[in-house]
Amino acid sequence: MAGVMQKFVLASMIMWLAPMAILYGFNHHIIPGSGQLSSSSQTLLSGFLAVISVNLVIVLYIIMAMKEPANRELQPDPAFLAEAKASINQSAATTSNHDAQSRDKVE
Repeated sequence: MAGVMQKFVLASMIMWLAPMAILYGFNHHIIPGSGQLSSSSQTLLSGFLAVISVNLVIVLYIIMAMKEPANRELQPDPAFLAEAKASINQSAATTSNHDAQSRDKVE
């Protein structure tokens, strides 16, 4: 489970950082050739590349998720099962007591 969370956090961070880096690079003329573009072309190109970078991260995350082993059988949490069984038993006992009291009132 920790590996899944690490992948999710990493993909989320890249999904935020990649577009910001692209936009920063274009606005500060760090990316080669970005200084030669007009202001509107620079804005359009940087926005387009930022959107593409987010979509690429999403695609890579989906590919990583599909490569996860699917043959693991999931086991329920034992503490949850114990609480659920106790709750069912308590509910059944309460219902049978209530039914018995109702019958006594009718008779």
